[in-house]
Amino acid sequence: MPLGLGRRKKAPPLVENEEAEPGRGGLGVGESGPLGGGGAGGPQMGLPPPPPALRPRLVFHTQLAHGSPTGRIEGFTNVKELYGKIAEAFRLPTAEVMFCTLNTHKVDMDKLLGGQIGLEDFIFAHVKGQRKEVEVFKSEDALGLTITDNGAGYAFIKRIKEGSVIDHIHLISVGDMIEAINGQSLLGCRHYEVARLLKELPRGRTFTLKLTEPRKAFDMISQRSAGGRPGSGPQLGTGRGTLRLRSRGPATVEDLPSAFEEKAIEKVDDLLESYMGIRDTELAATMVELGKDKRNPDELAEALDERLGDFAFPDEFVFDVWGAIGDAKVGRY
Repeated sequence: MPLGLGRRKKAPPLVENEEAEPGRGGLGVGESGPLGGGGAGGPQMGLPPPPPALRPRLVFHTQLAHGSPTGRIEGFTNVKELYGKIAEAFRLPTAEVMFCTLNTHKVDMDKLLGGQIGLEDFIFAHVKGQRKEVEVFKSEDALGLTITDNGAGYAFIKRIKEGSVIDHIHLISVGDMIEAINGQSLLGCRHYEVARLLKELPRGRTFTLKLTEPRKAFDMISQRSAGGRPGSGPQLGTGRGTLRLRSRGPATVEDLPSAFEEKAIEKVDDLLESYMGIRDTELAATMVELGKDKRNPDELAEALDERLGDFAFPDEFVFDVWGAIGDAKVGRY
């Protein structure tokens, strides 16, 4: 059946096309449902956590990003459990943990903890800091925001496009959690839901954002990043294996992605940003896994409908994903 015939009508792109940049971020692991985890599983419900005997007994070192002694955590299988272990180690409420970065204490969206953790990666936990309320006049359809989420109910700003509406509002920064829009709470919403709400705000009107920024260390107080390309800065972790966190089933220790998989995931993540205004490497990895053995775009479309149907991907997006996977297979990077 040709692509687009026989499939239910797809929703239009959620947010404006923006300049896509590869990144490591995109969370979307953890439990799905009201608290909004599970990028790869989308809005589907996950299975109960596996028994402790099935969980990898790996020990990771962690610190609070604004400064703390080093803690040790183990025995987690998804992002929500990871945040719980971090909170337990530092005697914090779990809800205070906003997101984690790997091998840097800075709010670096290219080092955002996603669906995989290198076995020697050092985890820095960013906790809630100052709350702020900002009025924004939507002078253009495109606000210039890319949204991601932490896999446990918090959506936050991953990238701000240079020269955009939001770029001119210096109170708004990368890493800010979006708590509410015009008084409507967004706690528990997924990234694509927040992106849709921002897209649907009428042009030519003012709206209010309630934000929480991550608590900053002294050397980060003047920092306001627009988000950059990966590959910059030192890497502390050098482990060849990774712990893959899953929304359903136990975490598993795997080899690092192949060159093909790594490039394909990067290209699909770019497409997610371009079409939907979100970044989610776990979701991108799932799409690559679903598509790498498919013989044509129709088979890919059927697989995406079956596994990720609630995202309502547009047909043109599916074509582009098929092309990106094919390009990566033959080395057209």
